[in-house]
Amino acid sequence: MEKRSEIIRLKKDLYVNNNVAISKELISNHLYGVSYISLETALAYYGIIPERVYAVRSMTTKRAKSFSTPLGNFEYKTVPADYFNIGLRQEIIENQYAFLIASPTKAICDMIVATPNLRIQSVKAMQKYLTEDLRIDVEVLKNLDKEIVRECVEVGKKKNELGLLLDF
Repeated sequence: MEKRSEIIRLKKDLYVNNNVAISKELISNHLYGVSYISLETALAYYGIIPERVYAVRSMTTKRAKSFSTPLGNFEYKTVPADYFNIGLRQEIIENQYAFLIASPTKAICDMIVATPNLRIQSVKAMQKYLTEDLRIDVEVLKNLDKEIVRECVEVGKKKNELGLLLDF
């Protein structure tokens, strides 16, 4: 079936049917352990950032890993188990399939936590990072779920930076 292009091999023992619509988000959840869509992928999914995303980026409790498949690139960043479950939602598409994705607030927290060498020292610097670097509209930022940010501060890395997000 693989030789006839009826199925596509994603990795050892994981195939998808080439004759039906394929969800990269659903594939991402199954390609590598327990994971959820986040970072730029989630922000683009919600229409929060204007950039197009070329790799599906997710968070996992396992070690960081990347996959290059015929359907695209998939990247996974590691987060602690107690941080993992905060602010997740299940998206159900046309009652046919579902996948886990970070809420908009959690995706922003994940961006802060997962970006190496990100050192934000003030509320003004946080505002600049969000509005100029990530190009997120200020109106979107007004609707962030403060409780999710608080939970992330309690258990996540980069507590100072997440605290500045909460202050912002």
